[in-house]
Amino acid sequence: MALNSMQEIFEKAASRSIPFWRVVLETDMEERQVTEEQSMEKMRAAWHAMLESVVSYQGDQRSRSGLVGGDGARMRRYAAADTTYSGPYVQEVIATALSVGESNACMRKIVAAPTAGACGVLPAVLVPLYQMGRATEEEILQALYTASGIGAVVSFRACIAGASGGCQAEIGTASAMAAGALTSLRGGDPQQIGHAAAMALKNLMGLVCDPVAGLVEVPCVKRNVVGSVNAVSCADMALAGVESRIPVDEVIDCMGEVGRRMPMEMRETALGGLAATPTGKAVKERMEQQD
Repeated sequence: MALNSMQEIFEKAASRSIPFWRVVLETDMEERQVTEEQSMEKMRAAWHAMLESVVSYQGDQRSRSGLVGGDGARMRRYAAADTTYSGPYVQEVIATALSVGESNACMRKIVAAPTAGACGVLPAVLVPLYQMGRATEEEILQALYTASGIGAVVSFRACIAGASGGCQAEIGTASAMAAGALTSLRGGDPQQIGHAAAMALKNLMGLVCDPVAGLVEVPCVKRNVVGSVNAVSCADMALAGVESRIPVDEVIDCMGEVGRRMPMEMRETALGGLAATPTGKAVKERMEQQD
């Protein structure tokens, strides 16, 4: 998607008095030479796949490695006891992020948003709102266009792959996309969407990619939770009028630079971070013996 900066989206939205999401929609229509209906149907298909990844979750499923599985169900059982610190929405955000991340590890169908490793963030913040009747499908689709625009800009200006920029590029970008989507969903203007995305990305700046045994399971699944809850808090801050002191495009550029300077061991090689701990090494050895 040919979007080079958030500022470009802001200016197009202001010059034509249209919302952020519509700038992204029209960019997709122009780039792919499709009608509005065709663009919407493609986004609807992605949303339905995202929704299915949540409702089809099986609490008894385990990944082939045995490292993850069942935590989404555990979180829901805990939430049912009514002893959590967070409210019903955030409880479900956490459970959904775990569930979709586990489904990815178990080779079930997910939506890479922006990557498979970060697939739990967007559904975690959007699906509960839809299921609770707090957002219609059309509103969700508009929010997804907002998220897509943010992801497109990050992809152009920085990176979205852990191998290139660490987990900040995956979970960080997903969190920024989700924060912008939530802000859009509650009527936030383009500037507020930018502040939400900037704050979300800043909060996860420098996050390394250190998958144990080279699998997108540990610590990846639980980092989907962190990205999701971070997105909720940043959306609320932006909607309250809290602003990022550093403009969003500068934050994105900074994330890209941090990623380029990140040691190779911290970029999805499974040679550093948690993967290099005694337990991480033991898991890798066990997996190699099984193969």
